[in-house]
Amino acid sequence: MTAPTRAGWWRQATATPMSRARTGILVGLVALTVAAWAWVLLGDDGQHSATPTMGLGVPLFLAVWIAMTVATMFPAVAPMVLMFARIGAARRTSGRVFVPTSLFVAGYLLVWTALGVVAYAAALGAEALAARVDVLVRNAGLVAGALIVIAGAFQFSRLKDRCLTACRSPLAFVTQHWREGRLGAVRMGVRHGWHCAGCCWALMMLMFPLGVMNIVALAGVTALVYAEKVLPHAHAVRQVAGALLIAYGLLVMVDPSLLPGSPTHTHL
Repeated sequence: MTAPTRAGWWRQATATPMSRARTGILVGLVALTVAAWAWVLLGDDGQHSATPTMGLGVPLFLAVWIAMTVATMFPAVAPMVLMFARIGAARRTSGRVFVPTSLFVAGYLLVWTALGVVAYAAALGAEALAARVDVLVRNAGLVAGALIVIAGAFQFSRLKDRCLTACRSPLAFVTQHWREGRLGAVRMGVRHGWHCAGCCWALMMLMFPLGVMNIVALAGVTALVYAEKVLPHAHAVRQVAGALLIAYGLLVMVDPSLLPGSPTHTHL
């Protein structure tokens, strides 16, 4: 690509207030995603405990959780955020009150933060139960395999289908659920966050049996979430992924050494 072409692209991307806003938001989302991936990669020093909570307290666990959420979800969420910004900018030109897109994103992250609290409580409960019930420790591979099978089975559920349909239709979602004002933008972000969580909670759950700081697994989940929400033929993608997860989970239940790590190591 020649320099004039690059310059022409930049002029086009910043030619109007709406295009400048769209470009700025896209750059911001990319920067947040890159920063989240950098944070996760730099934090993967191999010193974390091989337990669901990784030996972390609530604040640090939530920081890791939010970084994982941004790294995993933001590439697929970008079309929805940009659509919100586009409609908001169009309404602004007609004299309506301007609402920052950041409030929509904040509402979205609020949902995933709440889910992080739930995940931490569940992780603490799993650790406490494992400490008291020796049979769980001896059958950790069976439990891990069962979680993977559940995640695979959810790929075929009606709830997954409904939530994914909403996530794949940014224009329909924004026009149907538009709310005025700052609080309205946060509420819209929360609503979209619930749709997104409805799509992806089982995929995020995979990080517990596969390892919360398993970068390869996180990258795989990111690619699958993006393919399901953005690329064509999402229905086939999620069904193939579901079948593979079920098969892998059943194999893990038979042979726990197939989990990431050493043959004697599991993440439960």
